Amino acid sequence: MKFIKKLILSLFFLLLLAACAVGGHFVWQGYQIYQQVIQETPLADKVEEIRSKPHYTTISQLPEIYKNAVVAVEDKRFYRHGGIDLLSTGRAVVTNIREKKLAEGGSSITQQLAKNLYFSQEKKFLRKVAELFVAFDLEKNYSKDEILELYLNTIYFGSGYYCVYDAAEGYFGKEPGQMNDFESTLLAGIPNAPSVYALTNKPELAAQRQRTVLECMVDQKYLTSDDAKEILKWGEQAKQAMAGETEIQ
Repeated sequence: MKFIKKLILSLFFLLLLAACAVGGHFVWQGYQIYQQVIQETPLADKVEEIRSKPHYTTISQLPEIYKNAVVAVEDKRFYRHGGIDLLSTGRAVVTNIREKKLAEGGSSITQQLAKNLYFSQEKKFLRKVAELFVAFDLEKNYSKDEILELYLNTIYFGSGYYCVYDAAEGYFGKEPGQMNDFESTLLAGIPNAPSVYALTNKPELAAQRQRTVLECMVDQKYLTSDDAKEILKWGEQAKQAMAGETEIQ
């Protein structure tokens, strides 16, 4: 009996060592990719490139409800983690093991910004590892508000809109700072799946996503249930007004 216990314990440690060795190898390879992209274009240069683009929108030019909506639905622990949300990552790992593929990323806003700055949208494990090192650099060198600002100026909103300014102007005919609560919460949901939720594609799906955004905001105390209902009510009244049925209250 003791021999069997020793054998099982030995096998467990061998498997643990093998897993550590394989994991270490992947981390090293991911680090090499990170080093390569950083050497080609330093992070500060990438950030300056984004900030110099036409229609770059600063965090102060965005409605508070829009910023809250993005954080609530995309990365609710954004202001509390150091670049990686371990709870979301753990959930994603379980999902990926179950699906036997990278079905879910569990990426924080910082990781998504890292991907937008340096990497393709393709889900590859080594790219995800490299992305983590860029995320750590971002958290070390920039404030949370700066990271959120850069993120909102690099994400895709569907219909050919690659920043928040172009999306607000294209979908609503106004600058981001002029968006009302309904438009802000509607726009916040689109980047999750731009090809699905783009307002020029299937607005009914975008509306479903908006309800998810509002549920997240209520759950995280950004809004009350009554606030969320009023926002949706305003949207319905706006639709009716456009159809010439009534005036917006």
